[in-house]
Amino acid sequence: MTQPGKPFRSEYLTLRGLRSHIRHWGDDGAPKLFMLHGWMDVSASFQFVVDALQRDWHVIAPDWRGFGLSARSGADTYWFPDYLADLDAILAHYAGDDAVNLLGHSMGGNIASLYAGVRPARVARLINLEGVGLPPTRPEQAPDRFAEWLDSLRKVPLMRGYDSVDQVAARLQKNNARLTDARAAFLAQHWARPDAHGQWQILGDPAHKQVSPLLYRADEMTACLARITAPVLWVEARQSELWRFFGSNELVREEIDRRIAFIDKVQVEMIEDAGHMLHHDQPERLAQLIERFIG
Repeated sequence: MTQPGKPFRSEYLTLRGLRSHIRHWGDDGAPKLFMLHGWMDVSASFQFVVDALQRDWHVIAPDWRGFGLSARSGADTYWFPDYLADLDAILAHYAGDDAVNLLGHSMGGNIASLYAGVRPARVARLINLEGVGLPPTRPEQAPDRFAEWLDSLRKVPLMRGYDSVDQVAARLQKNNARLTDARAAFLAQHWARPDAHGQWQILGDPAHKQVSPLLYRADEMTACLARITAPVLWVEARQSELWRFFGSNELVREEIDRRIAFIDKVQVEMIEDAGHMLHHDQPERLAQLIERFIG
């Protein structure tokens, strides 16, 4: 399997009854930096940022349940609080009661930010990469959402298979036109695996595609953000696609700024020439921001 730079090693832990894959870079004795990947992604996604880090770090990056090489839950729906509980167990295993440096991208950024508000003493510094949350909802949306969820349970979600790893790489580049051939080839080998029939299957439980029966309650998110005591580095990409989920660029900016305002100690940075997968598009710039912030 092609490896572009710094070597990693794999470890498996049983977390809350599930076999979970943890990826490590660097020496165990180096300062720890935990990295949390996003939805339909894997821990190997951070390889390019790790390669760009100039100092010695022990980077610890889990595959969330139902992603990458971690076990699938076996349930028809994934529940967001489980990620918080899994993270709590991971930090207890590797860091005891010590406060940690915590970085998360997208869904991982949401998990990290919520956790930093729920367990403020456990986080020394927090780096949120486009973990802005979802659009606000209203209580009157609940009946239709529950009905949508019940209807979705009648259909088994599927993931498309690919004839070759090259097709997987091409799919990644379709999602992100900035992704180079070399980086796409590396990620494809970790984002999918061949099955018994030679079809390359995405390493993500199709159940992740089910709609959540629970509305996204933005006020609960901001209540957690308000309790964060750690300094926060909030990083966005100038050409991010997040506006698609909120309706317009103007609404995105207004709502994101409202959420950022709840954080007491926050530094906001914008990375140019990058989309939502900014750790793939500009890993060198991101690594500089990370080390300057933590250092």
